[in-house]
Amino acid sequence: MPDRDLAKPLRIAVSGSSGLVGTAFVRFMESDGHEILRLVRRAAVPARPQLRWDPETGAIDRDGLEGLDAVVHLAGENIASGRWTASRKARLTESRVAGTTLLTETLAGLSRTPPVLVSASAIGFYGDRGDEPLDENSAAGRGFLPQLATAWEASTEPAERAGIRVVKLRIGVVLSPKGGALAKMLPPFRLGLGGRLGGGRQIMSWIALADLVRAMRFAIVTPALSGAVNATAPGPVSNAEFTRTLARVLRRPAVFPIPAFVLRALFGELADEVLLAGMKVLPRRLEEAGFPFEHRELEEALRFELAGDS
Repeated sequence: MPDRDLAKPLRIAVSGSSGLVGTAFVRFMESDGHEILRLVRRAAVPARPQLRWDPETGAIDRDGLEGLDAVVHLAGENIASGRWTASRKARLTESRVAGTTLLTETLAGLSRTPPVLVSASAIGFYGDRGDEPLDENSAAGRGFLPQLATAWEASTEPAERAGIRVVKLRIGVVLSPKGGALAKMLPPFRLGLGGRLGGGRQIMSWIALADLVRAMRFAIVTPALSGAVNATAPGPVSNAEFTRTLARVLRRPAVFPIPAFVLRALFGELADEVLLAGMKVLPRRLEEAGFPFEHRELEEALRFELAGDS
């Protein structure tokens, strides 16, 4: 991205700043001299630039959101941290819809609204589609995740109605040894106990964490981007290929597949919609807007993200 796109320091509020993506994004932007205001549920620490909010009670520091250059909204309960009971599904939905609604309604009512809101979504919007190529014009799939993502994205409407440019970033499998799916895979793979999930034919649409935070910055400074934007690398692969590539990078065998019935027994519905589901998601809008991916191929991306990780 040309330096002129960020000629002046920006003031950006970020929710979910303590998560994997939020932590990386805050560090990335602060290293370039931008001011980050973290939206936090705990009492704000005076020595750090933080704003108080609590989606459960509807509390939010409205005055602190005035006059920002951008807002990045990443908050939401972890999808893959447990079986999807009815109560857990309700919590997952509430954590996204209530928080997004509170934030966007507040932004819409400000005297000085931010020009842009980058709001996280997920490629789960598309559902299990096999090897069908999917771009931002593809319809939502069927199941809990598509329903959740649809409601999540719809919660940004107050900001859109107020004239704020809203980018709904549909994020794929984020590659980082510090969290997410890859971090969970590393221990068994390093012991030589890794393997494909089920038959391994399901397509994994991934993105290197380094490219994701750059894509978020790109979304902030690119006026042509609005609406749904797929945040995935151009080279999705099957789970079997992902497994082979990770094993090769780690110099370990990958000969212990986990049968689908075992995954279903352990994780229930989550197994079918996350672990065994295939989504071949392509970043059409990012590429059309000229975003320069630095990590387009899986093996190079894994080597970059794992460099120096012990």
